[in-house]
Formats: sequence, structure tokens, C-alpha cells
Amino acid sequence: MLFVFNVPSQCQLSKDLLSPTVTARVMRNGGAGMEKALSNQEDLGGDRGMTDDIFDESYCEKEGPKPAKRYVWRNIILMSLLHLGSLYGLWLIPAAKPATLAWGSLCFLMSALGITAGAHRLWSHRSYKAGLPLRIFLAIGNSMAFQNDIYEWARDHRAHHKFSETDADPHNATRGFFFSHVGWLLVRKHPDVIEKGQKLDLADLKADKVVMFQRRFYKLSVVAMCFLFPTLVPWCFWGESLRNSFFLPTILRYVVVLNATWLVNSAAHMFGNRPYDRNISPRENRLVTFGALGEGFHNYHHTFPYDYSTSEFGWHYNFTTAFIDLMCLLGLASDRKTVSKETILARKIRTGDGSHKSG
Repeated sequence: MLFVFNVPSQCQLSKDLLSPTVTARVMRNGGAGMEKALSNQEDLGGDRGMTDDIFDESYCEKEGPKPAKRYVWRNIILMSLLHLGSLYGLWLIPAAKPATLAWGSLCFLMSALGITAGAHRLWSHRSYKAGLPLRIFLAIGNSMAFQNDIYEWARDHRAHHKFSETDADPHNATRGFFFSHVGWLLVRKHPDVIEKGQKLDLADLKADKVVMFQRRFYKLSVVAMCFLFPTLVPWCFWGESLRNSFFLPTILRYVVVLNATWLVNSAAHMFGNRPYDRNISPRENRLVTFGALGEGFHNYHHTFPYDYSTSEFGWHYNFTTAFIDLMCLLGLASDRKTVSKETILARKIRTGDGSHKSG
């Protein structure tokens, strides 16, 4: 007599184990088991009114062969030319006026904050509230950064958290360093990225008039803020050469901001320790933290995505947190979401890799 047993897949097991108080995280990075972790309202930050940046344990990648890569040659050519231009910009630094270098640094900060304090912490995670003047400033900085409009950036980032390191993750780090760094912009999106992204609740973004205004006039704002404004100021106000004005505060600055942001998706998912959750890939990476204005505390951020500081250490290597705190002091921001020290310590003990004990 032949007995046939239906053996559930690991994905099905994770679905069966889900309950209001228990979640099962499938270990993807060389692991073969599952670890149950108690979950609570503070861990999820549910009081924000949105949880689309919380990992979806029920998602399963489709079986069968992966879709063929479809290269976007326009992006490949433009990215190549852009990085070649940045190398030329590096060569021009000794010939530039000090005011031009200072201006380039200021443009770097403004465009970086448009991503870190704006598209990321404010619009992707709703980790604090910003008044109209601050939202306008951050939208301008976001256009200067030229990394897709706020609506699209936030949508992709929420998908990154909800489906982290699966086929539905726009820059899935399991596909390698190059792909998660820049390669994901050089090929067509995986069908699951498109499918799952369309199902996210983006009502809050659609209701924000600043977000939708920027989306409507995004191309014009990019031309003005990413390219014309940074170039014209040094050329018109202190007589810098047009060549230096274009290749330093515009092209070189733009490429530096791009790569600082991309390192959060690549290096901070591969190199560093995991003091908060050893079962996920994101790491604490000090180099990324410094270059991306505080965004390198990535194991913490994926464990507690709603914390406005993306870290438990306040201003330590975290210029973005200091900026948001200053905005609150000036009355331009409010309602910063944080995690209690007790919750952080309990999570370290429960799921961390033990590295917090050695500092």
C-alpha cells in the first residue's frame, strides 16, 4: 500500500503559524529554520495609521524560473555618462573657488535631506509630522536629489520594507551588491514589484497636496533644482567658470547623493552587525551612517521602521535627526515617533545577535 503525504512548504508553514501575537520570520540568508518572535503594538508602530512598511510574513515568491532580465539601455547609458562626468568633476576640484565647493556641500545637504528627512522618514514612514513650509522645503530638496518623485520613492520604499529581500522588493539585496546598489535601476522591475506596489495603501500620499504638486511638475522641478539652480548660482554670483559650476555642485554633487542613498540598499544590507534582529539581512553600518546623514542604522530601522530617528542614539552620526529636532524646536515639525528603551532592550535580548553586549 502506498501512502502519500502532503508536506507543507516553509512558506505555507509560516502562514499557518501567523497569529495576532506571534509572527514567524523565514530566515533567507543561509538559514534553514524559522524563529518565532513575540510581536506587539509598539514594535509595529501601529498608531501611525499605516503598517505598509511592516514585513509581510504571508508573501511567497512564485515557483518556477525567474523572468528574464530586460535591460533599460537609456538608463545604462545615462548612468555611465553621469559617473564619467563625476570623475571629471573630481579632477576639477583643485581649480574651483572655495565658495563653489562650499555651495556644492550646501546643495549636497539640501538634496540629501530631501531624501532622508523628506521622502524617507516623513513620507515613506510617517514617523513625524511636518508643517507646510517644511514640506515645501523638503519637496524642493527632493527634486534637487532627482531620485524619482516623492510619491514613487515612498511607494517603492514601502514595498522594500513590506517585501524585503524577496522578488517584490525593488532592490532585492539577495540578487547581489551591484543589483541592490544601482542595477535595479538598469533593468525592468520584477513583475511582483509592480503587482505588490499597486496594492499598497498610498492614500496619505495622494492626500498631500505638496506631494501631488511635485509629482505633477516633477520633470520641470528636476531641471530647475537639480541642474539649473546649482549651476547658475556660482556662475552668476561669484564668477565661477561655467564648466566648474556644472561639474562640481551639479554633476559631482548629484552622483555623491545618489551613491550615498544606494549604499543604504546595498552595503547596509550586507556589511555590519545585527544587534536588534539577527534573522533579517539589514545591518548597522557606520560608514553608510556617516555618508547618508544617519541612515546606516539599518538593522534598527528595519526592526522599528516608524522611529523618526532610525536609531536609538539620537544625534550620534545622525544629521537628519538633528535637523528634524531643530524643525520641531522652530515649530515646523511635530509628533516624532520613537521606541521606548525597554522595548529596544527586550528586542535586542530576544532576537539580536548579541553584539550590543560588546558595544
